[in-house]
Amino acid sequence: MTEVIALQRAVDFVIDPVGFRNPADADALVHLLDCYARDPMGGGEPLADDVRARLPMALAGVPGAFAFLARIGDRPVGLAICFTGFSTFAAAPVVNIHDVSVLSAHRGRGIARALFSRIEAEARSRGACKITLEVLSGNQPAKRLYKSLGYNDYTLDPEAGHALFWQKRLT
Repeated sequence: MTEVIALQRAVDFVIDPVGFRNPADADALVHLLDCYARDPMGGGEPLADDVRARLPMALAGVPGAFAFLARIGDRPVGLAICFTGFSTFAAAPVVNIHDVSVLSAHRGRGIARALFSRIEAEARSRGACKITLEVLSGNQPAKRLYKSLGYNDYTLDPEAGHALFWQKRLT
Protein backbone atom coordinates (compact mmCIF):
# COMPACT_ATOMS: atom_id res chain seq x y z
CA MET A 1 0.00 0.00 0.00
CA THR A 2 1.38 3.41 -1.00
CA GLU A 3 0.36 6.44 0.99
CA VAL A 4 0.61 9.83 -0.75
CA ILE A 5 0.94 12.81 1.55
CA ALA A 6 0.37 16.41 0.39
CA LEU A 7 1.89 18.98 2.71
CA GLN A 8 1.10 22.60 3.35
CA ARG A 9 4.46 23.52 1.84
CA ALA A 10 3.45 22.07 -1.54
CA VAL A 11 5.72 19.05 -1.15
CA ASP A 12 4.24 15.69 -2.07
CA PHE A 13 5.87 12.52 -0.85
CA VAL A 14 5.00 8.86 -0.70
CA ILE A 15 5.67 6.31 1.99
CA ASP A 16 6.16 2.76 0.78
CA PRO A 17 7.19 -0.48 2.45
CA VAL A 18 10.77 -1.47 1.70
CA GLY A 19 11.34 -4.60 -0.32
CA PHE A 20 14.64 -5.70 1.17
CA ARG A 21 15.31 -7.84 -1.91
CA ASN A 22 14.32 -5.07 -4.35
CA PRO A 23 17.57 -3.52 -5.66
CA ALA A 24 16.22 0.06 -5.81
CA ASP A 25 14.75 -0.18 -2.30
CA ALA A 26 17.94 -1.82 -1.00
CA ASP A 27 20.08 0.98 -2.46
CA ALA A 28 17.80 3.65 -1.00
CA LEU A 29 17.81 1.99 2.43
CA VAL A 30 21.62 1.75 2.51
CA HIS A 31 22.03 5.32 1.26
CA LEU A 32 19.64 6.81 3.82
CA LEU A 33 21.01 4.74 6.69
CA ASP A 34 24.55 5.76 5.74
CA CYS A 35 23.50 9.44 5.73
CA TYR A 36 22.00 8.92 9.20
CA ALA A 37 25.13 7.11 10.44
CA ARG A 38 27.26 10.09 9.31
CA ASP A 39 25.04 12.53 11.27
CA PRO A 40 26.18 13.32 14.83
CA MET A 41 22.93 11.75 16.14
CA GLY A 42 23.78 8.57 14.22
CA GLY A 43 27.35 8.31 15.49
CA GLY A 44 29.15 10.57 13.00
CA GLU A 45 30.76 7.70 11.05
CA PRO A 46 29.85 6.16 7.70
CA LEU A 47 28.59 2.60 7.54
CA ALA A 48 31.36 0.08 6.98
CA ASP A 49 31.57 -1.20 3.40
CA ASP A 50 30.79 -4.76 4.48
CA VAL A 51 27.67 -3.55 6.35
CA ARG A 52 26.53 -1.61 3.30
CA ALA A 53 26.93 -4.76 1.19
CA ARG A 54 25.21 -7.15 3.62
CA LEU A 55 22.46 -5.05 5.21
CA PRO A 56 19.44 -5.45 2.89
CA MET A 57 19.73 -9.24 2.63
CA ALA A 58 20.50 -9.52 6.34
CA LEU A 59 17.30 -7.58 7.11
CA ALA A 60 15.37 -9.81 4.69
CA GLY A 61 16.39 -12.76 6.86
CA VAL A 62 15.22 -11.26 10.16
CA PRO A 63 11.71 -12.45 11.06
CA GLY A 64 9.50 -9.50 11.89
CA ALA A 65 11.80 -6.87 10.33
CA PHE A 66 10.08 -4.21 8.25
CA ALA A 67 10.91 -0.76 6.96
CA PHE A 68 9.39 2.20 5.17
CA LEU A 69 10.87 4.68 2.70
CA ALA A 70 9.65 8.22 2.16
CA ARG A 71 10.24 9.50 -1.36
CA ILE A 72 9.75 12.81 -3.09
CA GLY A 73 9.34 11.81 -6.71
CA ASP A 74 11.89 9.07 -7.16
CA ARG A 75 14.29 10.52 -4.53
CA PRO A 76 14.44 8.71 -1.17
CA VAL A 77 14.35 11.28 1.65
CA GLY A 78 13.29 9.35 4.77
CA LEU A 79 13.62 5.92 6.32
CA ALA A 80 12.25 3.93 9.24
CA ILE A 81 13.49 0.44 10.16
CA CYS A 82 11.50 -1.58 12.69
CA PHE A 83 11.55 -4.98 14.35
CA THR A 84 8.76 -6.98 15.92
CA GLY A 85 9.52 -8.33 19.36
CA PHE A 86 7.29 -9.66 22.11
CA SER A 87 5.95 -8.43 25.46
CA THR A 88 5.75 -11.20 28.03
CA PHE A 89 3.66 -8.98 30.33
CA ALA A 90 1.04 -8.45 27.60
CA ALA A 91 1.57 -11.72 25.68
CA ALA A 92 1.51 -9.66 22.52
CA PRO A 93 3.89 -8.32 19.87
CA VAL A 94 5.90 -5.14 20.42
CA VAL A 95 7.19 -3.04 17.54
CA ASN A 96 10.58 -1.42 18.09
CA ILE A 97 11.54 1.51 15.91
CA HIS A 98 15.25 0.97 15.53
CA ASP A 99 16.14 3.72 13.05
CA VAL A 100 14.26 6.79 11.83
CA SER A 101 15.93 9.36 9.66
CA VAL A 102 15.00 12.15 7.28
CA LEU A 103 17.65 13.83 5.13
CA SER A 104 18.52 17.18 6.69
CA ALA A 105 17.34 19.18 3.65
CA HIS A 106 13.86 17.67 4.04
CA ARG A 107 13.34 17.94 7.80
CA GLY A 108 10.45 19.98 9.15
CA ARG A 109 8.09 18.95 6.34
CA GLY A 110 6.11 16.28 8.19
CA ILE A 111 7.98 13.32 6.73
CA ALA A 112 8.97 11.83 10.10
CA ARG A 113 5.40 12.27 11.38
CA ALA A 114 4.11 10.41 8.33
CA LEU A 115 6.64 7.62 8.86
CA PHE A 116 5.49 7.29 12.48
CA SER A 117 1.86 7.20 11.38
CA ARG A 118 2.64 4.41 8.95
CA ILE A 119 4.59 2.50 11.62
CA GLU A 120 1.67 2.79 14.03
CA ALA A 121 -0.76 1.47 11.42
CA GLU A 122 1.57 -1.47 10.76
CA ALA A 123 1.99 -2.14 14.48
CA ARG A 124 -1.78 -2.19 14.95
CA SER A 125 -2.16 -4.57 11.99
CA ARG A 126 0.34 -6.91 13.69
CA GLY A 127 -1.62 -6.83 16.95
CA ALA A 128 1.18 -5.01 18.79
CA CYS A 129 0.51 -3.81 22.31
CA LYS A 130 3.03 -0.96 22.08
CA ILE A 131 5.75 0.70 20.05
CA THR A 132 9.17 1.33 21.54
CA LEU A 133 12.16 3.40 20.45
CA GLU A 134 15.46 4.70 21.74
CA VAL A 135 16.51 8.33 21.63
CA LEU A 136 19.75 10.01 22.64
CA SER A 137 19.20 12.25 25.65
CA GLY A 138 20.74 15.21 23.80
CA ASN A 139 18.62 14.86 20.65
CA GLN A 140 16.14 17.57 21.53
CA PRO A 141 14.42 17.82 18.10
CA ALA A 142 13.70 14.09 18.10
CA LYS A 143 12.53 14.14 21.70
CA ARG A 144 10.11 17.00 20.92
CA LEU A 145 8.71 15.09 17.96
CA TYR A 146 8.36 11.84 19.89
CA LYS A 147 6.66 13.53 22.84
CA SER A 148 4.24 15.28 20.46
CA LEU A 149 3.35 11.84 19.10
CA GLY A 150 2.64 10.41 22.57
CA TYR A 151 5.98 8.73 23.37
CA ASN A 152 7.55 9.10 26.79
CA ASP A 153 9.91 7.45 29.29
CA TYR A 154 9.12 3.82 30.07
CA THR A 155 7.99 3.55 33.67
CA LEU A 156 6.03 1.02 35.67
CA ASP A 157 6.13 2.58 39.13
CA PRO A 158 7.41 6.18 39.34
CA GLU A 159 9.28 5.31 42.54
CA ALA A 160 11.27 2.69 40.61
CA GLY A 161 12.33 5.28 38.02
CA HIS A 162 12.33 4.99 34.24
CA ALA A 163 13.94 2.36 32.06
CA LEU A 164 17.45 2.89 30.76
CA PHE A 165 18.73 1.45 27.49
CA TRP A 166 22.20 -0.07 28.02
CA GLN A 167 24.53 -1.93 25.71
CA LYS A 168 27.51 -4.26 25.76
CA ARG A 169 29.43 -4.35 22.49
CA LEU A 170 30.42 -7.81 21.32
CA THR A 171 32.36 -6.79 18.21
